[in-house]
Amino acid sequence: MIYTYDYPRPAVTADIAVLRVTDTPEILLIKRKFEPFRDMWALPGGFMNMDETLEETAHRELKEETGIRAGELMKFDTYDKPGRDPRGRTITQVFVLIWNEEMGEPAAADDAAEIQWFPLNEPPELAFDHGVIIRDVIGLLKK
Repeated sequence: MIYTYDYPRPAVTADIAVLRVTDTPEILLIKRKFEPFRDMWALPGGFMNMDETLEETAHRELKEETGIRAGELMKFDTYDKPGRDPRGRTITQVFVLIWNEEMGEPAAADDAAEIQWFPLNEPPELAFDHGVIIRDVIGLLKK
């Protein structure tokens, strides 16, 4: 028997704030290859597959978009404001990763047209609500 549910369900994503600790802390961003927000900068991340946990999604998306083989991901916060994604109701779990050279040099792949490190406190204009997410990550680091 297949169970059907009469109510709409949101999509679920995982986004990753990849940080590089230097004299000036940096964050790794991807330039989106496709709409929505084509050619805008964003955190690496993407949609959860039905057979994955959120952490598995984060590891897969990070590898697909940046080539990074992440170690331990720190679960950060959940973002669920209606309208945060023009494709529909989407909830994301954000993870934080402190990058080191053993994880591999980042390179743009899959949905990423480009990849670049930016000063954490001076990101470019960002897609979705990723500016809010980065502001919150900075707040965590200040604590």
